[in-house]
Amino acid sequence: MIVALALAESRGPSSQSLCDLFRHFGIMLNQHSRHVNQILEDTLGVRKCISAFLVFTLQIKRVCPEPLEESGTRAEFCVSDSIDDTCWSAMVTSPPGDTLCVSISSAPDAAIGRYTLTLDQHGYKINLGEFVLLFNPWCPRDSVYMDDEEALKEYVLAQDGIIYMGDHNYQLPMAWDFGQFEEEILDACLRILDVNPKCQKNQAEDCSARRNPIYVTRVISAMINCNDDNGVLMGRWQEPYEGGVKPMLWRSSVGILRQWCRESCSAVRFGQCWVFAAVACSVSRALGIPCRVITNYLSAHDTNQNLVIERYVNEKGEPEKRTRDSIWNFHCWVESWMTRPDLPSGYDGWQASDPTPQEKSEGVFCCGPVSVKAIKQGELSFKYDAGFVFAEVNADVQTIMRLPDGSTRDVISPAIVGQKISTKSVGSDHREDITHLYKYPEGSDEERETFKKAEHLNKLQQHKDVGLDLTIKLGDSLRKGCDFDVFALAKNNTSKNKRCRLLLASRAVSYSGVIGGDCGYKDLLNVDLPPGGERKVPLRLNYNKYADALTQDNLIRLAALLIDYSNGDTVLSVRNVVLDNPEIKIKILGEPKEHRKLAAEITVQNPLPVPISSCCFSLEGANLTGGCDRSVTVTTVEPGQEAKVKVYFTPTHSGLRKLLVDFDSDKLCHVKGFRNVIIGK
Repeated sequence: MIVALALAESRGPSSQSLCDLFRHFGIMLNQHSRHVNQILEDTLGVRKCISAFLVFTLQIKRVCPEPLEESGTRAEFCVSDSIDDTCWSAMVTSPPGDTLCVSISSAPDAAIGRYTLTLDQHGYKINLGEFVLLFNPWCPRDSVYMDDEEALKEYVLAQDGIIYMGDHNYQLPMAWDFGQFEEEILDACLRILDVNPKCQKNQAEDCSARRNPIYVTRVISAMINCNDDNGVLMGRWQEPYEGGVKPMLWRSSVGILRQWCRESCSAVRFGQCWVFAAVACSVSRALGIPCRVITNYLSAHDTNQNLVIERYVNEKGEPEKRTRDSIWNFHCWVESWMTRPDLPSGYDGWQASDPTPQEKSEGVFCCGPVSVKAIKQGELSFKYDAGFVFAEVNADVQTIMRLPDGSTRDVISPAIVGQKISTKSVGSDHREDITHLYKYPEGSDEERETFKKAEHLNKLQQHKDVGLDLTIKLGDSLRKGCDFDVFALAKNNTSKNKRCRLLLASRAVSYSGVIGGDCGYKDLLNVDLPPGGERKVPLRLNYNKYADALTQDNLIRLAALLIDYSNGDTVLSVRNVVLDNPEIKIKILGEPKEHRKLAAEITVQNPLPVPISSCCFSLEGANLTGGCDRSVTVTTVEPGQEAKVKVYFTPTHSGLRKLLVDFDSDKLCHVKGFRNVIIGK
C-alpha cells in the first residue's frame, strides 16, 4: 500500500521547504504546507484544526501511560463522508485508484503533545509513526486564536526580537534570539511538560490538561525556573557566577534549552529576569501560543501583599535592607494570548505570567497567567496572582529614614512604580509603550475607581507638601570611560528663608536594586534658600572612582537628600544613570543568500582611558549560525583604538533575520549590538 501525506489549511503565509520534517512517518510530503514549515527535522509538527491527509481508517493515541478517550488523550474514529471540525474526524479525499488518501482533522480542544498514529483495518493494526500537535492561533476554534496576521508573524513565527533594559528615562533595546524553530528546541519544550511535577504526580491528568493554554502557561512559568523542580534555569542576581554563565552573556534561548535537555534536565546557570522571560517566550511560541516579552520599569516587589513598598534609608539617603520589599530598575515577564473561560467575560486576550522566581503561588514559584485587563480594572481576586502583578505596576512607596540613635523619620520621596511598560512593536524594532493596558493615567477618575476597588487606600491619600523641591539633573557624555557631572537642584517654594543640609551621593547598583560601591559623595551642611530661590550643586563622577564599582548593568544610583533645619522635613530624590557602552559596528560583506557563506566585519572602539585585554567577539542568529555561537578572540586594544574581526556564517533560511553580536573583555564587558540582515533565496 502506498502512503501519501500533505498538510493544508485555509490561512497563513506560504511556507518554505519541509524536507526531512516527517522522518518518523517515512512518507511523501507536500512542500507547500503552511505554518509548520519551521518545525524541526525528525518531528512531524501539526497545529490543531489543520487537516492532514492520511491513509484509511485511523486510531490516534496520545503518548501517555493510559490514554483514554474520556480524558482526551486517545481518539478512535472511522472515515466518514465529511469532516466534523468539532472533534477528531476523517474523510476520503482521493479519487478512486490504488492510493487512498484520507483527510484528518483534529479536535479544536485536543491536548497538545506527541501522538502516535495507528492504522486499524479489520483488526490488523499498523503503527504509522508519531506527530506533535501544537496550539493553532490561526484556527478560530482554538483558545489561542488571534485574528491579526501581522501580530501572528511577530508573536508566533518571529524567531528573534527585542527586550528592553536600561532605565525608564533611557530604555535600552537588546536583541534576543528566541530560536523556537531551531533543532532540538521543540523536543526540549515537550520535555519541559513531561518532567513538570504535575505530570510526575499524575501523568494522565496532566496530559489531559494540556488542551488548556492556561494550564500549559502556568506549567511553563513554574518550569523555566528550577526552584521547585527540574526546571530550566537557576537564578543569581550578583557575583560570583563561577560554575555558570553570567546572565548578561546570554543572548539566545537556544543554547539554554539545548544544554538543559542534553544534561538530563539539570538547571542551567545562571539567569535573571530577562533570561527567564525570553526562554518562556521561546517555549510558548514553539508550542503555538502567541507570546511577547514585557519590560516594566520601576517594578515593585511587594512581599507582604499590602500594596506598599517600605523603603528604608540611612541619614545619607543610602538604602538599607530592612524588608524584602524592593523596587527593581526594570523587570521582565511575558504575556500570552488566550481566552479565559474561567473568568467573567471581557478578560480574554493578553495574560501576564512571570517565570522569574519571586514569590510562591499555590506553593510553587510561578506567577500567572493573569488577565492584563483584570490588572487595569483592579480585580485582585482573579486567577492567577492578580494582586502581585497589580502591585508591580501600582504599589505605593513609603520612604523611612533610620537615624543613628535608632529612631525613624518619614521622608518625602516621590516615586511612581510601573513606568514605561514596554514591548517590541509588531513588524518593526521600535518600542511600543503599553502602560495604558495595565493602568489608567495617573490622577484620573478611572485610576481612583480602580484603587478603590483594589482597596489601595494609600494611593488615594494626598502626600505631604513641605514646600521644598529636589531634583537630580544629568550632564552630558554619560559614556563608560568618561568623567561627567551630575547635579542636585534644590528649590524653596515657600515664603520663608530656608537653611538646609544637602547631601548628594552616588553608588553602583544592579538592575534589581542591590547597592554596590561608592562612586562619589558631597555633603553641604549649610545651603541657604531664599523664598522662591534655588541652588544647583554639582558632583563630579570620575572613571577611576566608579570603574571598579560598576556591576554588569552599568548603573549608578544617585541620591540627593535635603533636610530643613527649621522643622526636620526631609526630601529625597533618587535617579539612576545608565552609562553608554560604545557602539558595535556590523558590516555584512557579500550578497546575503540562503546556503551561501557570508562574512560579517565587526568593529568596536575602546572608549576607556586604559587598555583592555582578553577581548572576545561572539555572534549568533536564528537561521544564520545554525543555533550555535561563533566566537573570535582579540589581543590587547589600546585606549581609543578599534578591535576589528571578520566572522563567517552560512544562512539556512531566507527572510529578515537578526545577527546578534556581543563584545566582552576584562574591563569593557557585555557590549551588545545587532544588525538586521535580509537573506535572499
